[in-house]
Order: sequence, then structure tokens, then C-alpha cells
Amino acid sequence: MISSSVYDYINVLGKAEDAAWKRNEAIANNIANQDTPGYKRIDVDFESALRTALKDSRYQTMDSKVHNIRETALEADVYTDHAGFSYRLDGNNVDPATEQIELAKNQIRYQGLVDAANAEFSRLTAVTK
Repeated sequence: MISSSVYDYINVLGKAEDAAWKRNEAIANNIANQDTPGYKRIDVDFESALRTALKDSRYQTMDSKVHNIRETALEADVYTDHAGFSYRLDGNNVDPATEQIELAKNQIRYQGLVDAANAEFSRLTAVTK
């Protein structure tokens, strides 16, 4: 992360992009293991970390909240989803159709984050000219 308040939003967007990339890998892993007996799907939880980091600073402006976020507070956790649940006899809980939808949704999210980071850089460039 870049340590200047000018880059606060870019740093948070970068962490969100990293989490979306990690989620893409998790979904691809789920799809690859859709026929593996006993496999439990995995997912990535970044949104809870961001929500918690922003909630800890009530009654502050968004700029202050984003500035005060610790880098370690935004680590995306990989977790096993519904570890005890399976609707299949082989114990696997991956639904290929759901995974494809999640993959498409995540790709749109990732592109939106990249676009937002590019817009932030464009604003910084405009200010420095």
C-alpha cells in the first residue's frame, strides 16, 4: 500500500481488487472440483472485513474512515461454505450453475473496481497538471 492520504481510496480499491481476484480463483477451484466426492465449496469474504473496518469509526466522514483503515484489517479470508451441508450423496456441495453465476458476478465486480481505481488515478493526474 502507498502511505499517503492522497492514495487512501486507491489503497482500499486495490485490496478489494485483490479480494475479487482471490474469489475468482476460489470459484474456479470450486468448478474444477464439482465432481470430487466430499469436496466443499470455498469462497472469499472481503465485504465483512471492509464493513467492520468502516463501522469502527462511526460519526466520521468517509474520507476519515478510509484514511484510518489499517492495511491488515482488509485481508480477504477464504472460508469453506456450508461445510456440513451437501445436497448430493457424495458429500460435494458445489452447484455448477451457481458457481457460473457467481463467477460472472465477480468478474463484473472486478471490472468495476478496476474502473474505479483508474478513475481515481485520472483525478490525481488532473490535479497534478
